[in-house]
Amino acid sequence: MTTTAEAITRTIPVARPCVGPEEEAALCDVLRSGWLTQGPRVAEFESRFAEYVGAEHAVAVASCTTALHLALLACGVRPGDEVICPSLSFIATANSIVHAGATPVFVDIEPGTYNLDPARIEEAITLQTRAILAVHQLGLPAALDPILAIAARHGLPVIEDAACAVGAEYFGKRIGAPHGALACFSFHPRKILTTGEGGMMTTRDADVAARLRRLRQHAMSVPDTARHVASQVVFETYDEVGYNYRMTDLQAAVGLVQLRRLDGFLAHRRYLAARYSERLSKLPWLVPPTEPAGHKHNFQSYVVRLKAGARGALIGRDALMQALLDRGVATRRGVMAIHREVPYRNASGPDHADWEQRLPQTAAAADQTIILPLFHQMTEEEQDYVVDSIQNIGQDIGAGARR
Repeated sequence: MTTTAEAITRTIPVARPCVGPEEEAALCDVLRSGWLTQGPRVAEFESRFAEYVGAEHAVAVASCTTALHLALLACGVRPGDEVICPSLSFIATANSIVHAGATPVFVDIEPGTYNLDPARIEEAITLQTRAILAVHQLGLPAALDPILAIAARHGLPVIEDAACAVGAEYFGKRIGAPHGALACFSFHPRKILTTGEGGMMTTRDADVAARLRRLRQHAMSVPDTARHVASQVVFETYDEVGYNYRMTDLQAAVGLVQLRRLDGFLAHRRYLAARYSERLSKLPWLVPPTEPAGHKHNFQSYVVRLKAGARGALIGRDALMQALLDRGVATRRGVMAIHREVPYRNASGPDHADWEQRLPQTAAAADQTIILPLFHQMTEEEQDYVVDSIQNIGQDIGAGARR
């Protein structure tokens, strides 16, 4: 068994991108081709990604934040509008709404899934509501059927923040098909499929996809790929204000390799997650993640929750994280609560005052959850050390409380 001193010399990280010789070779091929930004590799990556998730169209961009911004614009969100979303999410969810000139309206979560609670959505809808932004938090699909039903009753589009959800499934259908109007993915290094940075939007609507492709490149009417192969001189136009949200061919080349490896990544993560849950479910003071019927988790992150009031839960979340770090195990807080951050703390206005009281499940989850290490190269020995460390910390705390 690994000792504490040995573990500290080789800290077990929360996440680690899985890249190797295939990705390196793909990058070299692009560098030698002379076409470095949004070109043939991006187009191929879009096609392969759309095929994988079951979407008619995929549009690559610089990040998931830029994807969410453009998705909101494509759904008609404008200054003065409101967009419903969870507070329990990375701050980019709300930032994208603000970038579109709208106001995020936070709705509480289901405590078991950490996703939007459909039962709380309708009460948040106002005359200013223009869209619902549903997050598939941590890689677990949100309850899409009831969310879509509510949206349909009120004539609202649903945008899926699928930043963490590549490969996840909702009742046999991959996230990104999409279920709503658009789905937006992240390829950040923490994600299962990474391009270093980058994002993707998927949609069923050809007209929407065409507009998104223009908007990501300054709203240029004719893309570079068309102008470079034209037999006659072509002058492009710019018919609306666009953005520089392009993906590079370097990123797309890495993405194509990662996409071929994705099923293997997912299978191994699910295996490791099952090993975690089998052992951690025996601790009375920790709650492993749940997977409701019909929801297939990709385990982008493995999150445990300290059970409030349990006999063994005598150590706080932050103290547990520090105790694990002292043993060489890196962790992160489960998910942030956006409404607690400075730009949003006092932005609710008179109609949505005091988010802390209005979002009790969000506040509790933000205070009680921890992300444990999980990555493709993680060994069973490393995982066992993480679990042993958690058990030993709990035993030490319990013994101290009895003295």
